[in-house]
Amino acid sequence: MMNTLLKTVSAAALGFVASAGLAAAQDDTLKIGMTFQEMNNPYFVSMQEALNEAAAQIGAEVIVTDAGHDVAKQISDVEDMLQQGIDILLLNPTDSAGVESAVRMAKDQGVIVVAVDANANGPVDTFVGSKNRDAGYQSCAYLAEALGGQGEVAILDGIPVVPILQRVEGCKEALAEHEGITLVDTQNGRQDRSVALGVVENMIQSHQNLAGIFSVNDGGAMGALAAIQGSGRDIKLTSVDGAPEAVKAIADGGPFIQTTAQFPRDQVRVGLGMALAQYWGARVVPTEVPIDVRTVDAENAADFSW
Repeated sequence: MMNTLLKTVSAAALGFVASAGLAAAQDDTLKIGMTFQEMNNPYFVSMQEALNEAAAQIGAEVIVTDAGHDVAKQISDVEDMLQQGIDILLLNPTDSAGVESAVRMAKDQGVIVVAVDANANGPVDTFVGSKNRDAGYQSCAYLAEALGGQGEVAILDGIPVVPILQRVEGCKEALAEHEGITLVDTQNGRQDRSVALGVVENMIQSHQNLAGIFSVNDGGAMGALAAIQGSGRDIKLTSVDGAPEAVKAIADGGPFIQTTAQFPRDQVRVGLGMALAQYWGARVVPTEVPIDVRTVDAENAADFSW
């Protein structure tokens, strides 16, 4: 049913795009605001690129802000965008609960609010995001299989937002299906390469039999990879995202064996489609649209890209 829904959504979005030129000519320029939790990440950079491309096709103006993982700044950024008269707010929250006041402000001004990648508290019209629990499950099931169902593993955790929490839940579920796998450590690498490097170095020193690590994102995984390579130990690594640098590392061979890819461009395209549907009068629009994830390993890494 979900595949049918997404096909219907895509068809509707294409129809809206076809009629957008006329709509733009008849009305004032459509203003789309998007606030990102951070822009120091190729994942969100690719999302912004897709948004700009889509907006250009429909003659819309785009205002983009970077919260830098500061919820107070994100709220202030939304206030500024509302003063500039945005019609649609695409919200990638840095703190799902903390941005509720921004969501309510936008809705009070009649702005359509779509949360992208991570959901937000408050009266959000639609949430579009990856199946993050599935992502964590796929990566850790892959890791457990690669270890033959035996060995000590650790989780390189991240910032406690819903998508990250769901990935860890999915990972633990997959690991629990293998009696010979033991989860010996969980530490926070804050999804940052340099932080993760130090954290994983400590993990490796503390656990002489460590055989595998799951990172909640590819940024942290690249720091973990450097730590593993520096140790000279045989430790397998899996992750989530599908970032170009991670995909290349997997294709090259070595400790990094798998990432469960998200599709950031698709998320923002579908999110914008949902917002446009409501903006142009659709009365029945899904409140949540989950986007599938996909395993990338040595077999398909050479052909994969966001």
